[in-house]
Amino acid sequence: MTVSDITFVPRDLTSNPGISYDVVGLGNALVDVIAQTDDAFLEQQQLAKGSMALVDTDRAVSLYEALHGGVEMSGGSAANTMCGIASFGGRAAYIGKVAEDTLGDTFSKDMQVVGVDFKRPVGGNSIPTGRCIIAVTPDAQRTMNTFLGISSLLTPGDLDHAAIAAGAVLYLEGYLYDQPEAKVAFRAAAEIAHQHNRQVSLTLSDSFCVDRHRSDFRALISDEIDILFGNEAELLALYETDTFEFAITQLRQDCIVAAITRSELGSVVVTKDGVIEVAAQPVAQVVDTTGAGDLYAAGFLYGYTRGMDLHTCATLGHIASAEVISHVGPRPQIALSSLLPAQ
Repeated sequence: MTVSDITFVPRDLTSNPGISYDVVGLGNALVDVIAQTDDAFLEQQQLAKGSMALVDTDRAVSLYEALHGGVEMSGGSAANTMCGIASFGGRAAYIGKVAEDTLGDTFSKDMQVVGVDFKRPVGGNSIPTGRCIIAVTPDAQRTMNTFLGISSLLTPGDLDHAAIAAGAVLYLEGYLYDQPEAKVAFRAAAEIAHQHNRQVSLTLSDSFCVDRHRSDFRALISDEIDILFGNEAELLALYETDTFEFAITQLRQDCIVAAITRSELGSVVVTKDGVIEVAAQPVAQVVDTTGAGDLYAAGFLYGYTRGMDLHTCATLGHIASAEVISHVGPRPQIALSSLLPAQ
């Protein structure tokens, strides 16, 4: 693939009238339980390595009990991205549903501590706060089993209209798309954003997620999405092809801007005008790939909302993802602002 000239020119979105946040995220509010394990454990538990599976309450409890020494921390894909933006020094808000229980309170406090404005919808106690059980093997691959709990029951009535209107970019998490009401909420949130001349972004989240919702995602991308995030496997699933170049050709017809990660090959940023390739950042040791895509999106959007060129946006994404894969957990352990290149 050759690098083409990019005539798309980002603009600084943060100074627009009425902007209080760089990015407002919408997604599944989960608590992550992360444990180091091995391939034998995956086989014993009949887990498909590197996949994300939705599980019921009983399965979530049994896996939780089978994993020993797990680290518990607030997570969820879009929530991780918002934390990354805050770590860069950006302004982020998050909308996600938690129960009025201990884990829900923990999630809320965790978001506040890192500087993300959590717009907590009114929950309840009949359905508990969701959690994601993540088994990390020595090769740094993560296998996720997610009990969505109340997080998946987000409805249009749970949206904070004022927060969405005050965000330069709305960021939608593909994982949230499994429930009919959540699909309606996606469309409603995108409509609010566009009514206020804001931009809307979507992360495809997972190739299995794309397989479940391919036609809906294609329609949503065509109708509402200004900025698309995904990895190579998700992109191939979206266009039902084995050829990356063909998928990129299709993507250029559908998207204004797309950023597609390719692991150690870095990423490509795609516009209707062309494609630019960006190298990955070096990492001394890959420990846990959980959150790599989430933090890439954080770096990209931090640069994008400030009008940086697309190559720089992607470079910031790689800086953030390199930090997060160097340790266990989906959120940065140091201030990403300290890693910003000197101006």
